[in-house]
Amino acid sequence: MVAGANKADLLADFRTAVEKAITKGTTLADFQKDFDRIVATHGWSYNGSRNWRSELIYSTNVRTSYAAGRWAQLTDPEQLQVLPYLTYKHGDSKVPRPEHLAWDGLTLSADDPWWQTHYPPNGWGCKCRVFGSTRSEYAKAQEQGLGEAPPSPRNPKTGEPVGIDKGWGYNVGEAAATQTHKILADVFARLPVDIAAKLQEEMEGFNV
Repeated sequence: MVAGANKADLLADFRTAVEKAITKGTTLADFQKDFDRIVATHGWSYNGSRNWRSELIYSTNVRTSYAAGRWAQLTDPEQLQVLPYLTYKHGDSKVPRPEHLAWDGLTLSADDPWWQTHYPPNGWGCKCRVFGSTRSEYAKAQEQGLGEAPPSPRNPKTGEPVGIDKGWGYNVGEAAATQTHKILADVFARLPVDIAAKLQEEMEGFNV
């Protein structure tokens, strides 16, 4: 997330600071203290002001983490029995993206392919969110012309669907689940074969 930061130790320190902000719920002011310390330690020369850069790193990671957790809740099998649809809600960005405004109120099945590329956040500073919806709420959305996925042409400059920033055309919730399995696989690879096999068997038993 830190543009221009090429040193592994610098990235590692930022990752630690971000994880602390997410897991412990630290404030932006707390994160900025870590930001200042890391910058001073590594002598990182970054673009933009200190407040803007630190807020960008902080808010982007916190929102993305929240969205990933929210996806897990929204797609939980028991949740889907009650709220089988998802509704896109535009955030309160100071400079709204026209496409995001147009998607406000769009209600689709939770397994609709549209969510693979349009589940928010859909760009830098995007504050859009998704909520679970009932069958009756979906029926109302259909009456308003918001019950079908709109066309998603690709922006030839970014390769992403129009309205989505470059690099943001993916579902952060599904990506988080995939990354978790990759991390576990990396851990297993460092263990003795017999121990790794036993742990893998136990994990599969829990259907993780």
